[in-house]
Amino acid sequence: MTIKRLLLILLTLVAICFYSLALFKSWQEPQIQSSLELYQTNILLQAQEWHPENNTPENVETAKTAFLGKQPLETANKQYEQVRKSAADNLAKIKKQLAQQSTTSLDIRETENTESKQLQQSLQQLQKLIAELDLRLGVIQAAQTNTDVALQTWTDLAKKPDVNPNFAETALVLAGIWSDPPRILPNAQTLITSNLTGWFRFTSLTKLYKLQQREADLSNLLVKAQENAEGAIFKLGIVITLPLVTGIIGVVLLIVLIIQRIFQGKNSLWAKNEDLSWSTPWDSETILQVFIFGFFFGGQIVIGQFVMPLLLQILPITRPVNIQTQAFLLLLSYLLVALGALAVLYLSIKSFLPLTSGWFRLRFQEKWFLWGLGGYCVALPIVVLVSLINQKLWQGQGGSNPLLQLVLDSQDSVALFVFFCTAGIAAPFFEEFLFRGFLLPSLTRYFPVWGAIIVSSLVFAIVHLNLSEIIPLMALGMVLGFIYTRSRNLLAPILLHSLWNSGTLMSLFILGSSGK
Repeated sequence: MTIKRLLLILLTLVAICFYSLALFKSWQEPQIQSSLELYQTNILLQAQEWHPENNTPENVETAKTAFLGKQPLETANKQYEQVRKSAADNLAKIKKQLAQQSTTSLDIRETENTESKQLQQSLQQLQKLIAELDLRLGVIQAAQTNTDVALQTWTDLAKKPDVNPNFAETALVLAGIWSDPPRILPNAQTLITSNLTGWFRFTSLTKLYKLQQREADLSNLLVKAQENAEGAIFKLGIVITLPLVTGIIGVVLLIVLIIQRIFQGKNSLWAKNEDLSWSTPWDSETILQVFIFGFFFGGQIVIGQFVMPLLLQILPITRPVNIQTQAFLLLLSYLLVALGALAVLYLSIKSFLPLTSGWFRLRFQEKWFLWGLGGYCVALPIVVLVSLINQKLWQGQGGSNPLLQLVLDSQDSVALFVFFCTAGIAAPFFEEFLFRGFLLPSLTRYFPVWGAIIVSSLVFAIVHLNLSEIIPLMALGMVLGFIYTRSRNLLAPILLHSLWNSGTLMSLFILGSSGK
C-alpha cells in the first residue's frame, strides 16, 4: 500500500468522523423555518392594517380578506404559541442534558466541557427567544381583547429580568398601559420603540397615544401604518404569490412528464438519456482524492480552520464584525474553498485528459435555459412538500445554513449583493461543477444513472452539515441530477441552482424587512 493511499484512507476516516460530529451537533440547533414563519406572520399582521378608501370597489376588500384570512390575529396567535411551545420543549431538553452532565464524574465532565458550553449558549438563546415571543404574544392577546391573559403573560416576563432586562421593562410598560386603570411609565415610548417592531410597535404606540391624547402623533402613526400595510401587501405578493404560481406550473409540468413517460416510453423527455452513462476513466480512489484532499481537507480543515482565522487576525477588522465584513469574508472563504477543490480536481484527472465530449459540458446553444427554468418550477413543489414532512420529523431542530439567518437579519444592500454573489453565482457554478459535473458521472462507473443521481445527491446534502436539511437538499439534488443527466449540459443545473438560491435570498430579505 502506497503512502498516498494510506493517507487517503486515514483522511477519509477523519472526514467521516468530522461530518458525523457536525451533523450530530446540528441536531441540537434550531431550524430557521420557525423564524421564517414568524416573519411571514408579522407581515400578515402589518398587512391587515390596510384599509381601502370608501370609494374602493367592494371586491378589493373581499380580495384582502381572501388573501389575509378572516382571522389574522387568531392565526398569528396560534403561530406564536406553536413556536413558543417548540422553544420551551427544546429548552427543557437542554436543561435535562445539563443536569445529566452535572452528575457525571470529573474526568468525563472535563471531556464534555466544549459540549456543555454549546448547551449553555443554546440555553441562553432559547431563553431570550421565549422572552421576545412572550413580549409579542402579549400584544397579540391584548389586540384580541384577551387583556387578562396578556397581562399575565407580561407579568410573568417582568419577573425574569436576568434573561433580558429590556424585555422585562417593556413588559411592565405594556402591562401598565393595558391595565385598568392604566399606568403610564415615564420611558414608555422609548422602550416600546426600542424593543418592538412592525405591527407590535404600531399597536402598542396606538394604545399609548390614545391614553396620552396625542392626536397629532396618533394621526401620523396611522398614516405611517397605512403606508407600511400597503408595502406589506406587496411583499406578501412576492413571497407567497410568485412561489405559488411557480409551484403550480411545476406540478403541471411534472404531471405532463409522467403522462408522457407512460404513453411515449423511451421517446419521452423523462426517458431521455436515462440509461446513458459516462465513460469514466478513473476509479473510486480518484473520486475520494478529489473530495477528501480537495473539498474536505483543503476546504473544511485548511481554509476553514487555519487560513480564515489567520486572516481575521492579520486583517485590520474592527470588532464586532459588521454584516458587510461578514458577507465579504464569507465570499472570500467560499472562493478559496472552490479554487482549492477545483485545483485538486484538475490535478487528479490531468493524466486522463483529454476527456470525451460528454464531460463538463457548458453549451449555450442548446435548450439549457428551458431545462433549468423548467427544473426550477418542478423542484419547488417537490422540495416544499418534502420540507413540510421533514419539519414534522425534526420538530424545529436539526440546524440550518448560517447564511440564511445572516440574510434574514440583514437589510444592508451591499451585504445582500455580496451574499447573492456567494449563493447565487459562486455556489451554483462550483457545486454543480463538482457534484453534477464530476461526482455524478464518475459514479456511473459503479451505479446505474438513477443510482448515481441518488448517491451524489446524498453526498451533496451531507456536506451542507445540517441534519434537518439532508432530506430536502437530497430532493433538490435529485432534481438537479435529473436535469443534468437529461440535458447533458451543466448550464441547466447551474441555472436551476442559481434560481433556487436567488429566490431564497430574495424571500429572506423581504421577510427580514418586516421586522424593521
